[in-house]
Amino acid sequence: MALISQTSYCIVFSSSYTASKTHAMHVDNAEVGQRQRRSAIVAASPPTEAAVIAAEPLTKEDLIGTLRPMKYEHIAELLNGIADRFDWDKIMEGNNIIALKQGKQSITLEPGGQFEHSGAPLETLHQVCAEVNSHLYQVKAVLKEMGIGLLDIGCQPKWEVKDIPMMPKERYEIIRNYMPKVGSLGLDLMFRTCTAQVNLDFSSEADMIKKLRASLALQPVRTVSLVFDCNSSICNSPFTEGKPNGSLSMRSQIWTDTDKDRTGMIPFVFDDTFGFEKYVEYALDIPMYFVYRNKRHFDCTGMTFRDFMAGKFRCIPGELPTMNDWEMHLGTIYPEVRLKRYLEMRGADGGPWSRLRALPAFWVGLLYDEVSLQNVLDMIADWTAEERQMLRDQVPKTGLKTPFRGRLLKHVAQDVVRFAKAGLERRGFNETGFLNELEEVARTGVTPAEKLLELYYRKWGQNIDPVFEELLY
Repeated sequence: MALISQTSYCIVFSSSYTASKTHAMHVDNAEVGQRQRRSAIVAASPPTEAAVIAAEPLTKEDLIGTLRPMKYEHIAELLNGIADRFDWDKIMEGNNIIALKQGKQSITLEPGGQFEHSGAPLETLHQVCAEVNSHLYQVKAVLKEMGIGLLDIGCQPKWEVKDIPMMPKERYEIIRNYMPKVGSLGLDLMFRTCTAQVNLDFSSEADMIKKLRASLALQPVRTVSLVFDCNSSICNSPFTEGKPNGSLSMRSQIWTDTDKDRTGMIPFVFDDTFGFEKYVEYALDIPMYFVYRNKRHFDCTGMTFRDFMAGKFRCIPGELPTMNDWEMHLGTIYPEVRLKRYLEMRGADGGPWSRLRALPAFWVGLLYDEVSLQNVLDMIADWTAEERQMLRDQVPKTGLKTPFRGRLLKHVAQDVVRFAKAGLERRGFNETGFLNELEEVARTGVTPAEKLLELYYRKWGQNIDPVFEELLY
């Protein structure tokens, strides 16, 4: 049975936090939020977090009254609350709680306070939704006690990077110091963005090749992606530092100037000779971030994994890599679709769960049905590398209105969503309803970001604060 898992990220922000749990908090920004009477945490999250519940009734004025990024100690309180109430195992780094684990699920802490919920491998979309709903119930129960709320968006819309506290994880210090050397937007990526991802498996090398090619081509088109990956249909990050940023998916734009060695469309996947070995060769020559030894992270920036295998680890001369080092290195490579022991679809902006649940439905309908998968492969067969890159670069700006081969991208999206729906019907698990919101986006060609921009100019009087109320879970 083919398996599905979903990964979500949330950003946490607050205002002037007061320590007592008996106080009600505000909610704010983009991904996962928490707050107390005079504070708020906000998180833009993908398929997992989000909702605002307070210990005592909050007015709309409360919710957008004071908006500031949340500090680690307040996020730690949330993590501890979830662990203690719902029996999650705490993962510590020194004296700091940095993650939770329960069975095959995990909650980890990202650089700017974002939460990442990684789900277990499951068989049906109904099981995925049940897992996410259970996770939301647990998070919201603790948030209610703390007076915190959640907000979902792809890129936090108000604060500058310098205003966002960095979480106390040793590896993030290494990455933060390295990012400005390899691009101008790496710190924005670390501290501002949130995404939703879907992880799907493959049965063989040949099956992997077909699925990776199909998902890469559609990732920018994201044509479903397009339709779904934030690039087009799920564009949901049009604001930065309190005003429109000129993009429908700023999160996607940020990736274009982060670290070109480890990001992008990996065009060699479409070569006739592509397979596992070619991906390994690609990964071997990507610079590393760190090596974990003796309970600490050693800075290895600038050294490739191939160098490491040749015994060139300068921090511990003669030290050679383990399989754990390799798996950790693969997790620091960020192409549009990442190959690990499964395929990781990385294109969608964070957004409301009602919309994000269409993301796994979309990819499952396309990739887990042989007829739909072949329809996609036939459709993209003559797309050139230049066309795929053009879509990747243009869709975050113009969404489904992007011209492509004499049509608009929304027409391609409509075709692809139709393929996905037919694939779900053939699966026979009554899963087609999960595509409803995606079908509407493809039909109209209007992305969530464009709807937010219309509110900003017409209803909100060009004030960014109402976005926190609009996207409050």
